[in-house]
Amino acid sequence: MYCPQCGKEYASGSNFCCQCGASLGATVRSQRKLTRSRRDEKIAGVCGGVAEYLEVDSTLIRLIWLAAALLVGWGVIAYLIAWIAIPQEPETQPATAEPSSARPAPASNS
Repeated sequence: MYCPQCGKEYASGSNFCCQCGASLGATVRSQRKLTRSRRDEKIAGVCGGVAEYLEVDSTLIRLIWLAAALLVGWGVIAYLIAWIAIPQEPETQPATAEPSSARPAPASNS
């Protein structure tokens, strides 16, 4: 196979051209969105959502945000802006069970 940018031959399992560095496969874009977390929320889910987006521990994000609030002073204002600007994570709907073919038992009139 040949690189579409430089025309050099490359191995079939390669992801990038060794000559020019061009991507040889289809790029898969992550469908991650920055949202406020519903699962890891202490106040409004901002730190939990940022932690999920960056794939780090939410405690680390909370400590950094606290340090920014105490030392620099802009942490509280940034949190409030993030609370308003970042959308809430959509609620997950529980999977519905398939209707069974069995009929329910009739109620007894005792």
